[in-house]
Amino acid sequence: MVVEAGQVHGFLGPNGSGKTTTLRTLLGLVRPNGGRMRLLGYELPAHLPEVAGRVGAIVESPQFFGNFSGRRTLNLLATAGGVPKSRVTEVLELVGLRDRAGERVKTYSLGMKQRLAVASALLKAPELLILDEPANGLDPAGIREMRDMMRGLAASGVTVVLSSHILNEVQLICDSVTIISRGRRVAAGPVSQVIAAQDQGEWRVRVADHVKAAAIVAESGLSVTVNDDHFVVRNLTEPAQVTRTLAAHELWVSELTPLTPDLESVFLELTGTTPESGHHRQVDEAVQV
Repeated sequence: MVVEAGQVHGFLGPNGSGKTTTLRTLLGLVRPNGGRMRLLGYELPAHLPEVAGRVGAIVESPQFFGNFSGRRTLNLLATAGGVPKSRVTEVLELVGLRDRAGERVKTYSLGMKQRLAVASALLKAPELLILDEPANGLDPAGIREMRDMMRGLAASGVTVVLSSHILNEVQLICDSVTIISRGRRVAAGPVSQVIAAQDQGEWRVRVADHVKAAAIVAESGLSVTVNDDHFVVRNLTEPAQVTRTLAAHELWVSELTPLTPDLESVFLELTGTTPESGHHRQVDEAVQV
């Protein structure tokens, strides 16, 4: 897995695929028994002390003292990390908690606790921010704020590694992705390229007599799948071929729509493959961020 500087990189995979274990290993919370890792140019785990101060992270569910306020929590962390107290106000503003900073953490919603966790990860003004499910518990407005914040951080030069199950958000936020399944990489690259690689040229066709129309199109040599009220043509490079073929039989097309895959459908397709099928691409066991 390679993450380029200044990007928002999505790290995706089903539950149990190894995402959190990989992130914990990068951060020195799990000792690896093999493979190679580089973080900000340094080999890990040998040089972790030299880069730890340049990395902010949330891995799994963070825990806070419920009776402390959000501001006091961050002040304590800032003191422990040698961070100026002025930074606390800055990160509270960044994550949208300024107006609730004086309230006890136990009164916070799950989404607010997630924002507090992100604020704690940003205290050191890190070059690299690693976030494991940062949108957990956020409402749609909160998710949008989180998206804007991550894009703003990337624009300012911070590299963000994001693990998330909200795939439509990943598609909006991320420049590139790595998808893993059962501990192996199954896809990696710019989001648009990963999606395009799974595009099978499918088109949805609606006609009054769709069963008859599907049979005619299939006879012309195209791959056709019949559904309840339409049919789908696969590997279609020239959509006009469908309209010409059906018009010759006086069947008139009411809909001809490209079924372009999104990241969610690509993810399900790639991670639903069984290991025995041979579609998994085993690569050198290395992580470079």
